[in-house]
Amino acid sequence: MKITRVETCGLRGATPEGGWSNELRPDDVVHTLVAVHTDEGITGIGSAFTSETLVRGAIDLLLPHLVGQDPVEVERITETLHQTAFWMGRGGALTHATSAIDIALWDVAGQALGQPVGRLLGGRHRARVRPYASVLMDEAGPMTDNLTQLVEQGFTAFKIGWWKFGRVDAATDERTVAAARTAIGDRLLAVDAGGSEGFFPGDLAWAKRTARMLADYDVAWFEEALAPDDLEGFAELRAGSPVPISGGEVLTRRQSFAPYLRCRAFDIVQPDTTKGGGLSESRRIGWAAQDLGIRLIPHGWNTAIGLAADLQLSSALASTDIVEYKTGSAYVDDLVTGGWPLDADGYLDIPSGPGLGVSLDQEAVEKYGTRPQFAA
Repeated sequence: MKITRVETCGLRGATPEGGWSNELRPDDVVHTLVAVHTDEGITGIGSAFTSETLVRGAIDLLLPHLVGQDPVEVERITETLHQTAFWMGRGGALTHATSAIDIALWDVAGQALGQPVGRLLGGRHRARVRPYASVLMDEAGPMTDNLTQLVEQGFTAFKIGWWKFGRVDAATDERTVAAARTAIGDRLLAVDAGGSEGFFPGDLAWAKRTARMLADYDVAWFEEALAPDDLEGFAELRAGSPVPISGGEVLTRRQSFAPYLRCRAFDIVQPDTTKGGGLSESRRIGWAAQDLGIRLIPHGWNTAIGLAADLQLSSALASTDIVEYKTGSAYVDDLVTGGWPLDADGYLDIPSGPGLGVSLDQEAVEKYGTRPQFAA
């Protein structure tokens, strides 16, 4: 079997807000699907967290290393892409595009071998996993109404993030967390400061004080409490924090994560499979973290294909028993056939069919995709 071509499809028309200071608009393309086609009619789908223009440019550069290759040799191919991209943008758009290609290659391999990707990644530790409903912070009324509705839908875990947190004053921070805790009762609650935003004002002293406040509300973890490159700050914060510290959503490739793991900067490491290098890299990061007693919970503010990849990853890593679910996004809820129904316990089944175990909903692709006949 050989790779014959690679196609892209940006998603626009329902792009959700990201909480960014330069806020996203519905027609902004920040998620791009990638299809890897083969000469045996098997097509794999991946997802990259970046614009289609950047992904298309990256694929134009990478294509000579893809066409004619055996797609089942996933890690050889993607490592070759990483290595050949060294002088052309290592860690940037090329890595994001390679992430989508890697996911798509695993999808092809699983279909060709008749196995779910999680089994190919090392074996299925679990057949279902708990999603946490990920929402942006807001004034108490709109935010708590949203959380209450999500409780009624069956979610048992939640994360609130960004907005004014760490950007106004301590009273606003605590009032927001208190409102969320009241809305969801004793269910799992995590808090994301959004320290990866440009010019985030929160410093180490703020993060230490805030961690103590979050402990009073039984917060499961404190995410992105500092600017993402502040390795020493994260290590100091984590060493004295009464709540677990997490981060890593903007880091790419395992080499970038290694110093944070060695310094015990995180209790929970959160690579994004759609930009960090794909499933191949997330698995390696997960293995390295596990050896140090650090959990991997993937960052998943992306698409249904990204969620499908995270579900397969969670099946293959022993301690990854929860995944992020971006609520209110058509690119998650509507993009694959059948959607994502919660079971009676608030869990998602991990697809057990070949590959990622999901199929694109063609009507959704036609509605939101820049290329309506993508992967058809």
